Amino acid sequence: MLDRHPADIALRAWMGRYAAFVATKRGMMDTLRTGFASGRIATPSRERVTATIAAILEQGVAAGTLRADIDPDDITTPLIGVFVAITDGAPQERTDRLLDLLVDALRPRTGARTDS
Repeated sequence: MLDRHPADIALRAWMGRYAAFVATKRGMMDTLRTGFASGRIATPSRERVTATIAAILEQGVAAGTLRADIDPDDITTPLIGVFVAITDGAPQERTDRLLDLLVDALRPRTGARTDS
């Protein structure tokens, strides 16, 4: 994906595919909800997700399409939160909206206010 799209677009597409994967895996949502509620979501799967995000983030920072002040885990945590917040049978539009908002927060700020 990164060879065909800017990193922010590739990240959003990857998130959409991962959301579809999570939705099809029976029991995965329950595992995410339980881990999220207990504050313990540290699995090999999370490590792979964070590594994938790190690779996309690195290219996005270099190209200026993603913010440089973000750690990959800063993305993994709210991404899991989106999956936990989406209930079974939620409209696809809801998932898309939440993922779009997340990616928008990762793009460089333009005209950001500075406190004096």
